[in-house]
Amino acid sequence: MLEASEDGDFRSREVAGYSCIMTAKLTKELAAALHAAGGRELEVVDPDTQRLYFVVDAEVHRQAMEALRRQQDRDAIAQGISEMEAGEGISLDEAFDDIRANLGIRQRQP
Repeated sequence: MLEASEDGDFRSREVAGYSCIMTAKLTKELAAALHAAGGRELEVVDPDTQRLYFVVDAEVHRQAMEALRRQQDRDAIAQGISEMEAGEGISLDEAFDDIRANLGIRQRQP
């Protein structure tokens, strides 16, 4: 769980063996900067590490993550097709036989 220390920093805290993270609230200064950005992303820098972060609307983040997943899926499919065309991999029958074996299902009879 994130806890605010005396200096206002948030730190992760373990609860019952789990590391819990809560949603931190924006400071008034950050909220004002976000509103002034007019819907665009807001760049923020961690003063301790100098790492750059972007604060964006949750819906924008969700759409971006979905687009990334779709692109990764397309890339994986294209790679699979390339491997298949190069003669790599196993036949569909072998794949199903492996799946059945892993699930403990009897092999089908020819």
